[in-house]
Amino acid sequence: MSKTSTPPKIKLDNVKKAFGDKVVLNGVTLDIPTGESMVIIGGSGTGKSVTLKSIIGLITPDSGTIEVDGQNVAKMTNDEHDSMMRKFGMLFQGGALFDSMKVWENVAFGLIQGKKMNRDEAHNIAIEKIRQVGLNPQVGDLFPAELSGGMQKRVSLARAIATSPEIIFFDEPTTGLDPIMADVINDLIVECVKDLGATALSITHDMASAKKIADHVAMIYDGKIIWTGPVDSLYNSGNEYVEQFIHGRAEGPITKHAGFTA
Repeated sequence: MSKTSTPPKIKLDNVKKAFGDKVVLNGVTLDIPTGESMVIIGGSGTGKSVTLKSIIGLITPDSGTIEVDGQNVAKMTNDEHDSMMRKFGMLFQGGALFDSMKVWENVAFGLIQGKKMNRDEAHNIAIEKIRQVGLNPQVGDLFPAELSGGMQKRVSLARAIATSPEIIFFDEPTTGLDPIMADVINDLIVECVKDLGATALSITHDMASAKKIADHVAMIYDGKIIWTGPVDSLYNSGNEYVEQFIHGRAEGPITKHAGFTA
C-alpha cells in the first residue's frame, strides 16, 4: 500500500484556539503521515507549542477537530484518552527529568507508571535505551544534576522511546545545545524514530534540526499552516514567508507585518 493511500496518523482540521482576546490558532489544518517525521517550523508565539499541546490533550481547542488514528480526541472517553496517551512518547524542551530519581528511573518512568511493569524488567529496558542513545550503562545510577546538558537531552530521548511509542513528540529538541551536540541529538532522533517505525512530530525554529530530522515540513504563521511539503522542497517553497524565515532575513513579509523597522 502506498503512503498516499494510508490514512494520516494525526489529522488536524481547522483547529482554533484563543486565550482571551489573543487568537493563537486560527484554523490549523495538517495531516501527519503514518511512520513519517513532520517538523513544524515558525517563530516564537506563532502557535507551535499550542498545536502540540492540543494534540496531546493538554489544551482543548475552541473549535475544529484533531484525530489520532481516526479517533476524535475531543470525543474520547477517559479510557480511550488513556489508551491514546500510551501511544505517545515525548522529549520536552527543557528535558523535564525528575531530579529526585536516578537516571534509569527517569527512563523507566513510563514503563513502571504507565505499563505497570515490575522494576527489574523496567530497569533492564531502561539500561538498554540508555545504551541506545550512546551513554554508558553506569550513567543509569547517577542523578540528572550530575549530567551535562547534552547527556540530559540523551536521557530525555531514552525516556521518550522507552515504551516503544507509536508517536513521538519533540519539543525544540536542540534548544540550549552547542551545534555539535545538537547534531548528535538530531542523528539520534532520526535513528530512534526509524528503529521504532514511529510517527514523529517536532516543533522547532532550528533550521539545521528541521532539515536533519524531517520527512515533511510545515510552517505556521499567524495561527495557520501557510506552507507544507517534503523537506527537499523547503528551500524551493515559493513562499515569501518561508523564504524569510528559513534564511533568517531581517527584511521580508514577517517583519513588515509585525511593524519592525530597520
